[in-house]
Amino acid sequence: MTPATFDNTIVLIPARMASTRLPGKPLAAIAGLPMIVQVARRAHEAGIGRVTVAVDHEDILNAVKHAGFEAVMTMVTHQSGSDRIHEALGHADPAGRAEYIVNVQGDLPTIEPETIRASLRPLENEATDIATLTVEITHEDEKTNPNVVKIVGSPLSDSRLRALYFTRATAPYGNGPLYHHIGLYAYRRQALERFVMLRPSVLEKRESLEQLRALEAGMRIDAEIVDSVPLGVDTPADLERAKAILGGR
Repeated sequence: MTPATFDNTIVLIPARMASTRLPGKPLAAIAGLPMIVQVARRAHEAGIGRVTVAVDHEDILNAVKHAGFEAVMTMVTHQSGSDRIHEALGHADPAGRAEYIVNVQGDLPTIEPETIRASLRPLENEATDIATLTVEITHEDEKTNPNVVKIVGSPLSDSRLRALYFTRATAPYGNGPLYHHIGLYAYRRQALERFVMLRPSVLEKRESLEQLRALEAGMRIDAEIVDSVPLGVDTPADLERAKAILGGR
């Protein structure tokens, strides 16, 4: 892998206005800034490349640009973040200069920049198509919680797994650690382009996990093991936690 630089890596942050549990989520104020701007700041602090926000509403576009970050408008009809960032990539980098695309979810305002940087490390292996993150589960209740997605993976080192499966079930069986999947991805450009052309797969639909589409198509996903799960803001309670965290920094 060519070392990631500002020229060959782009961080894309999908942001959609619609949210069932937290309407207008990207514009929710946290420590004096819209949440999406806080996420863009964390991505900029990671220092791995250009940062662009993929939006579906003019109010988000204006908020991002007012804060000094780049934003591109994408269609409202996208069903997934990967489809949204693929469209955004075409707008933001039509010449195809970016070789690596990092997809940072737009509801992670407290994510550590180092966590974002870690997502690129598995792409050091030329055989890896997609990189992601994981953390060892330490709370017993999370091992059986279907909302905590687990990676079943083969260890490559003390800090990396090769993903064999993703599941909401408690897996794998037997003694040993279980790993919580963090839904932040780094793609080789050709891998993202291939992925968005694939049809939803059988196991993807059964588990409601989009990443299984890639595995079923024979694509390789490796996961870097990190120390903690970033706070995802999905509810008003999550928003209050994020305010407390960033307000105290």
